[in-house]
Amino acid sequence: MRYAIHFTPTPNDPLTAVAAAWLGRDVYSGESVDPPPATGLGMQEISYHTALPRRYGFHGLVKAPFRLNDDVTEAMLLRELMCFAGLQQPFELPPLEIARIGSVFSLIPSWPCDKLGFLAASVVQAFDRYRAPLSDAEVDRADPDQLSAAQLTNLHRWGHPYVMEDFRFQMPLTGSVSQSDFVRVEHAVRVVFEPHLSRKLSFNNLALFVEDEPGAPFRVHSLHPMGRVSARRVARKEPASDVMQPA
Repeated sequence: MRYAIHFTPTPNDPLTAVAAAWLGRDVYSGESVDPPPATGLGMQEISYHTALPRRYGFHGLVKAPFRLNDDVTEAMLLRELMCFAGLQQPFELPPLEIARIGSVFSLIPSWPCDKLGFLAASVVQAFDRYRAPLSDAEVDRADPDQLSAAQLTNLHRWGHPYVMEDFRFQMPLTGSVSQSDFVRVEHAVRVVFEPHLSRKLSFNNLALFVEDEPGAPFRVHSLHPMGRVSARRVARKEPASDVMQPA
């Protein structure tokens, strides 16, 4: 089993439903979702281009997937994540926009957000003790020969190359798209998502994602609201009603 700490909108956020239709899977329930109409792409084309992000679920990476260290448990991780999230203040992300990063289309903030970068670095540091060391195969999958010296250091120190100064928040919408398909796929992505990007999105939770077995799709295990109210409840050891878990 692997875990990851991400941001994803709440289940009732309109963007969650839009992303579930585009990716073909609801990240909370795990159920398949019918594709959006009138995108200019066929159902099979959408399924092909969204295969990778469909498996990982609609999210913005904060702490990359990791196996638990031998001396910790899921219960310990859950309790610390709930307490940690409760001590963080929610904030608004800059409006999201569609961008192509390399050959992948993603949603990214329209301008840099210092609060987001600071939070991501804090999560990586605070929960590193829960991460089992990378195996040789996991290091190889990161393609270390293509990394900068700083990114290679990050990979071995924090388990992922794109953290700290190299962190860039993005919510992937496609896998790698061939150059011949750039225009058609970008058009479809814009048709589906642009009507929902005019508002700012509140970064108000940290989501624990789980992969139940190798190759299985990731799902939201629990949603941990940010803010002092949930922190006080943890401190008083009250029931963890702030933790939202799919049925």
